[in-house]
Amino acid sequence: SLPFAPRAVAAALAFGRTQPVWPGIARHADNSCRLFVQMLGAGFDAHIVHTLPLALKRMLGRGAYVVQTLRQLPRYDYQPSAGRRDGRERRAASVIVSKGRLYGGSYLLAPDARPGEPGFSVSLFEHGGAAAALFYGAALPLNQLSRAPGVRHLRAKKIEFFGNIAIPSQTDGDAAGCVPLSVTDAPAPIPVVVGLPLLRTVSPPAQPGGS
Repeated sequence: SLPFAPRAVAAALAFGRTQPVWPGIARHADNSCRLFVQMLGAGFDAHIVHTLPLALKRMLGRGAYVVQTLRQLPRYDYQPSAGRRDGRERRAASVIVSKGRLYGGSYLLAPDARPGEPGFSVSLFEHGGAAAALFYGAALPLNQLSRAPGVRHLRAKKIEFFGNIAIPSQTDGDAAGCVPLSVTDAPAPIPVVVGLPLLRTVSPPAQPGGS
């Protein structure tokens, strides 16, 4: 991650090293597109992003996601997501399509992710309902989410979400409409500045997805 102080950011941009990241593209039914470099979520985690009040986020930072999760546990309808992964149909309570290995700032979710290569790590959350969502949420800060019961990891080059139910989606922690949508690789990788080792003492507040 880049440092937060303006002078340190300038030094990192001028002298920091880069590494390639192969972004993903989320394309909706109206042909609108969103580029993402970390992850796309469809289901409960995206619902939290869609409903999170900006004032609460400004006041509590990362803690706002915890508060909003507890608020929404009894309100979300937990409709399963239907989709195809490289042509094979699968259903899951929630789905996270990852380019990076981390989620929630610094917690491991997708150990098989390869950010600089084409393709995606797809995490399927097979158990739905408030109890399962609470269990997955508790496993996250313990760094156990990637191997929690009911979490399955697949590799895929193309992911399609379909159905008549307006399941919310998010990309890199920002609301990104609802399914149906398709996820494919961008045409080429992009260089991303990763900063200087000596400048990594202060980082900006973590977002829902880490890098």
